[in-house]
Amino acid sequence: MVFPMIIVNGDKMDWEKGMTVRKVLHKRKWTYPLIAVWINEIPVNPDDFGITDIPDDATVQVVHMIAGG
Repeated sequence: MVFPMIIVNGDKMDWEKGMTVRKVLHKRKWTYPLIAVWINEIPVNPDDFGITDIPDDATVQVVHMIAGG
């Protein structure tokens, strides 16, 4: 039996129906103020993190943006 999963920053993660970007960030305990997210190489608007569903078998890339000088 194959269990549904996604890949988040190179790591396998269990997938569940209705999983959104916000749920993934919460499960990973990522609370950074500036985060960029791509699902299957398509950028996700931060305003849509709570409504953007992640499909089974997706590749998700999350990058924490930091300021520097």
